[in-house]
Amino acid sequence: MRLYCFSVLFFMTLCSVAAQRSFNEIFPGIPSGIREEAFSSEGFCRSTGKIPPSGLVASGQSAIDPRIIEAVFLKRPGFLVESILVIPGRAGEYSLLDVYNALGKIRGLKGKLYHSFTRNEDVPLFEEATRIESAKKNNPTPDPLPTSSIPPSETVYMRLKDVNFGNTYYRGDMTFAQHGLHYTLSNYRNMNYFFVPVIKEEKFYAQFYFESISEGILIYGLAGADVSDFVSSRIDMPSAISKRLAVLIAWVAEGITGNAGS
Repeated sequence: MRLYCFSVLFFMTLCSVAAQRSFNEIFPGIPSGIREEAFSSEGFCRSTGKIPPSGLVASGQSAIDPRIIEAVFLKRPGFLVESILVIPGRAGEYSLLDVYNALGKIRGLKGKLYHSFTRNEDVPLFEEATRIESAKKNNPTPDPLPTSSIPPSETVYMRLKDVNFGNTYYRGDMTFAQHGLHYTLSNYRNMNYFFVPVIKEEKFYAQFYFESISEGILIYGLAGADVSDFVSSRIDMPSAISKRLAVLIAWVAEGITGNAGS
């Protein structure tokens, strides 16, 4: 097992140094406006209702594994949000190990701000954030210390006290992709608004793809949710999903730059 983990780490090191791709290689022909947004501090983000896969930036015109997009559409989402962000840096300045260590800091989600238009102020999206033992055991467990290697795969469970939905429960699944890391986030319990289910279990589904590129670290995100017409007529779900995706990506991005060199 030790030899296998070493082989995986060695392989990923070779990928990040010797076979590093550029943004343009991954997104050939991407409109210049979207590219500029992707390299901005907030990144590119587009929320929409249900659209076919061909309507996504990463579909048909990118070198991202198409299975990442297909995994979201298999859930038949009613709303979609697509996001692209590049954390700028010199080639090799940030690594997938920095990404992995950032993903491990669940408690770092606590207090991350988003702009509430109804309140006209920035408010914390998650009032509490903690890693928990499993889907059946809610016992809090500490976040791990930064590590020097990445496991072949990993599953974590977390409880996030959402400012609008109260306690929400997510499962995060991390695996290696061809050139980077693939991270799936889904809710394994209903998300409620005043005791009314807004998003039922396994109906919120987010895919994240991380790759060390020549310009820094690429973060691609695609999130979807399936809700009833009753709920969608009362809650702006594309906006709600966009805010949560933006906070999640900002959390990882801050963790990556903080972890560099650790």
